[in-house]
Amino acid sequence: MYQNGYQQYKMQSVNTMTRGEMLLLLYDELVKRLTKAELALEKEEFDIFDASVIRAQEIVQYLQETLNTEYSISRDLQRMYDFFLYEISRLQAGRKKTVIEELRPLVIELRDAFREANKTSGI
Repeated sequence: MYQNGYQQYKMQSVNTMTRGEMLLLLYDELVKRLTKAELALEKEEFDIFDASVIRAQEIVQYLQETLNTEYSISRDLQRMYDFFLYEISRLQAGRKKTVIEELRPLVIELRDAFREANKTSGI
């Protein structure tokens, strides 16, 4: 019973979010998955690592697929997402912590830029 109520609350929260809030939520989740992958790699928990990396990849693919190409910045974002996907594939193949250490700050910087844009323009 409790679980069902919590699920309904989560769904209602997501359904009432603005596009900007949803975008920030996706970026927060991407940062979280990269951090989780890094911790799993340190502990040699490769199942958790693989699941986290796959989820990070799915998030970037979703961001890429839903990109509104009407804006000039979309081209730059498309290239950035391509780069993120390339780095994530390197991470999957090599399981190197340095890839996460290089990628996560870029994701955080982009998230923070969207957060600031959301504050000023209400995306």
